[in-house]
Amino acid sequence: MADIGAMRLVELLRMGKRRLMACGLDDPGLESRMLIEHLTCTDRLTAISEPDRTVPADRVARVIAAFDRRAAGEPVHRILGSREFHGLKLRLSPGTLEPRPDTETLVDAMLPFVSQHVAATGQCRILDLGTGSGAIALALLAAADGAVATGADLSEDALSTARRNAGDNGLSARFETCRSDWFEAIAGRYDAIVSNPPYIRSGEIAGLDVEVRGHDPLLALDGGRDGLDAYRAIARDCRRHLQAGGRIGVEIGHDQKSEVIGIFEAEGLLLVSDHQDLGGRDRALIFGESYAIST
Repeated sequence: MADIGAMRLVELLRMGKRRLMACGLDDPGLESRMLIEHLTCTDRLTAISEPDRTVPADRVARVIAAFDRRAAGEPVHRILGSREFHGLKLRLSPGTLEPRPDTETLVDAMLPFVSQHVAATGQCRILDLGTGSGAIALALLAAADGAVATGADLSEDALSTARRNAGDNGLSARFETCRSDWFEAIAGRYDAIVSNPPYIRSGEIAGLDVEVRGHDPLLALDGGRDGLDAYRAIARDCRRHLQAGGRIGVEIGHDQKSEVIGIFEAEGLLLVSDHQDLGGRDRALIFGESYAIST
C-alpha cells in the first residue's frame, strides 16, 4: 500500500462515500460519515463549517482501515464498538448480539407492566435471559426507576460487556449478572422475565447476511432445527421463577407466533398480548399465568 498522507476533511468524506458506494451499501454516505466522525473526532457541523480541516495521516490510515473492514462485511456498529438502543449507548463485543430496533418492540411491550408494578409495589424484579449486551434489561431500568434486573447469559464476555454498559449508563446499582444456561443457575422469583433468545433455524444460519452470520455470536442466533429450542427451555422452567401475577415477554421470529404461543400454553401460560415491529411483523409476545389474567 502506498504511503498514506494527510487529507482535507472534505476529501476524506468524498473518498469514503465513493468507497462504500462501490460495496453496494444502502446508505454509503451515512456510514462513511459515521466512521469518519468517530475516528477523526469531528461531527456534521465540522464538515460544514471546516471542510478544509486537515486530517493527519495517522487518522486517515485508521479511517481507511475502517473502510476496509466495512467493505469486508463487518457491520458499521461493530467497527464503532457501540450502538444506540432505546436511548442508551451500548458497547458491543464478540460475545454479544448487536441490539437492533426490532428488539425495542419487546422493551416497549413490557414497559407498561414494569412501570405499573413499580407504581403499585415500589419495585419490579426483572430477569433478562440471554442478556448479551444487557440491552433489554438496561432499557427497562432506564425507563422505570425502582426496577432492578438480573442479566443471565452463558457467555462471560457478554456478562462483562453488560456490566460495563450498566456502568456507562449509571445503572450498576440496579443491575447484576449471573452466568447461567437459561434458568440453570437462577434462584428466586421475578415479577418480569424477558428474553430475546436465539430463534434462527440451524439450517438457515449459512444463508444469513454476512453481517449477521459472520459477526453475531452463533450462541445468540442458532435456535435449533426448528428455531424453537430456546422457547421450549424457557417455557418449561419459567413458572418456577415467575412471581404470582408476573409476566414473561419474548422476542420471536416473524413466522413463529403460533408455534411459540403453543409452547407456552402447553406449560400453563396464556398469551396476554402480541406486538408487531415497525415493519408490521410479529415480533414480541407477552404471557402470564392463567389465574392472574383478567378476562
